Amino acid sequence: MKFSEMPYERPDLEEVKQRQIELTKQLREAKDYETAREVFLKQDQEERHLETISTLAHIRNTIDTRDAFYDAELKFWNQAFPQLGEVRQEWTKAMLESPFRKEFSEEFGDLMFVNAEIDLKSFSPEIIPELQQENDLVQEYETLLAKSQIPFEGKIYTISQIGSLKKDADDKRRLAAWKAEGQWYKDNQGKLDDIYDQLVHLRDTMGRKLGYDGYTQLGYYRMGRNCYTKEDVEKFREAVVKYLVPVADGVYREQAKRLGKEYPMSFADNALTFRSGNPKPQGDAKAILEAGRTFYDGLSPETSKFFRIMLDNELLDVLSTEGKRGGGYCTGIPDYEVPFIFANFNGTSGDVETVTHEAGHAFAAWMNINRIPVSTVWPSMEACEVHSMSMEFFAWPWAEHFFGEDTRKFRYSHLADSLTFIPYGTMVDHFQHLVYENPNWTPRERHDCWKQLLGIYMPWMKLDGEIPFYAEGEGWQRQHHIYSSPFYYIDYCLAQTEALGFWARIQENLEDAWKYYMAYTKQGGSKTFTDLLKHAGLDSPFDETFLRSVCGKADQWLRDYDLTGIA
Repeated sequence: MKFSEMPYERPDLEEVKQRQIELTKQLREAKDYETAREVFLKQDQEERHLETISTLAHIRNTIDTRDAFYDAELKFWNQAFPQLGEVRQEWTKAMLESPFRKEFSEEFGDLMFVNAEIDLKSFSPEIIPELQQENDLVQEYETLLAKSQIPFEGKIYTISQIGSLKKDADDKRRLAAWKAEGQWYKDNQGKLDDIYDQLVHLRDTMGRKLGYDGYTQLGYYRMGRNCYTKEDVEKFREAVVKYLVPVADGVYREQAKRLGKEYPMSFADNALTFRSGNPKPQGDAKAILEAGRTFYDGLSPETSKFFRIMLDNELLDVLSTEGKRGGGYCTGIPDYEVPFIFANFNGTSGDVETVTHEAGHAFAAWMNINRIPVSTVWPSMEACEVHSMSMEFFAWPWAEHFFGEDTRKFRYSHLADSLTFIPYGTMVDHFQHLVYENPNWTPRERHDCWKQLLGIYMPWMKLDGEIPFYAEGEGWQRQHHIYSSPFYYIDYCLAQTEALGFWARIQENLEDAWKYYMAYTKQGGSKTFTDLLKHAGLDSPFDETFLRSVCGKADQWLRDYDLTGIA
């Protein structure tokens, strides 16, 4: 079924609750595993349908945040899900207490019980009001950014649309675009500060209501962290500073030489990889999607079938339009057994990375869409990001279809960006830990913290105040994960490390690397992140030796890469 034909109807919340209560009662009263299993499968179908209709509302709201109907529907779900949390918690308790837990584990795996125990630690009816307020505040933030109006050169741009101008090869124009975007944030800073301040205090309150010393531990539980700890993340951050920041620093020093700039460079100059301009895809959105079809047709029979289904059923919404939420994401629509990709093409290499990155998520979901329970279709977030970031590198042999004469530029900048991203993403994580350890910080103290961390993780950025907002330590406010999904961002860094491992394998043997990728992907969300890696024969990003090795290989590749003839 095409996306436009998928019907949406708001459910009766009380009826949903009553069905869940009745299923929980039936589970508790089941006399044998066959009966309990039948109830379990009915409950899973309920979850799939709720996920489907709530996701349809979410997608259609983000496609056009001005649509009053879906704006109201998203607000309904913001209030509904916390209310459903109470009856879901009773179901979770019934599953954990079931005399048939052994049989369930043998058929459907034990991970759902591990995650169920975590879920119980992250919810209580007592925090329903805070959860509802949190949802509303996140929606307010996303809508504010989606409705951005940035005047530039006599025209009006959204944040997504001005992105390509922030990479313009002309120094003056590029700097002006950065300043124009930064000024929009400055003009709305009071609102941005207020929304985040409320979110921090709400989350701190939730943590304390549940018996934790603030929000951090609750945040880890809400992210479903089930195989590593805050201490493991801290060690990873230390390894990034020790091994990766020096490598990234070298990349930017070489970039400064190419551009004829003094090091460290401004935010605007760091955004330009080559004096002649950053790599750009050849052709418009239609051409990029067609190149994507060529790539997925050539990669494997499974990816070919998958991507054709996506194209034929309107499951990619990629144009940047008025009122559309910024960024990109992939989600699933279980009732129709398909994923959906949302993006904002803006004429940069990021358009191609969307077709590979988000489609990496989508392919993994498509491969596992019928897993039971539905909660095991997707693994935890860092595991999901391995699918997407690695798929970007699998597209390298087909890069000419996307970039034409800019292919050499693309390969260099893609690997360089993958390396230099990890310090940034790790800084986002470090910042959030400090914020939630100090919930009473003022907005200025948060900005000062970000500025100090820039000096540690991104010393190549010149903090001279040339660009308002960014150079003043306020740039974190454009990173929507910080508002909407606290502690998410380290997932990208762990996954990027793993993706660099795939990049190294691809350089040796594409076919062999793909076998490892499929061995990893076919597991869906059936195991923890570290177990997924182990069962696929892959190294762990928490292994400092692995991080050091892949960074060294990538660094050497960049040093040896022939840039002759590229200005």
